[in-house]
Amino acid sequence: MSEMLGDERQLLIVEDDDAFARTLTRSFERRGYQVVHADSLESMQVLLKNHQPGYAVVDLKLKGESSGLACVQALHEHDEDTLIVVLTGYASIATAVEAVKLGACHYLAKPSNTDDIEDAFNRAEGSTDVALTARATDLKTLEWERIHETLAETGFNISETARRLGMHRRTLARKLEKQRVK
Repeated sequence: MSEMLGDERQLLIVEDDDAFARTLTRSFERRGYQVVHADSLESMQVLLKNHQPGYAVVDLKLKGESSGLACVQALHEHDEDTLIVVLTGYASIATAVEAVKLGACHYLAKPSNTDDIEDAFNRAEGSTDVALTARATDLKTLEWERIHETLAETGFNISETARRLGMHRRTLARKLEKQRVK
């Protein structure tokens, strides 16, 4: 077994899109990070036996049974000091709140680049300087947030989410595709 690595510039990327993971890996390596990549909760847990990342980038929605939120929780339990940024194409207030509760320091909607992620690592502490908006939340936004809250509760199971929301699965799938953050 290899020696446990504890370099503070070590970054773990948990992303099931291999092309995006390769792009992030190359970009962070150019910035001096040692990068390891996992594509699921299970592969992440194997990597954590030999690596002690100071930073992690976790995709919220992973293929199969893996959940980005479960990865955040496991990473935080492994080491509370790891700075975790969650990336998602399915941004919602509900999943952002859950990610932060579970140990993430930031939550970014895709598309986000290496600069955005590194800035998020550097802004791990909260700030009182964030401007508050006076804009009321519209009905579509509330619906979108409720959909994503339910998606998170069901582990991103579309059929179960549709059942809980009282809508047809295809209707939910269309709404998700229409509103997807690319």
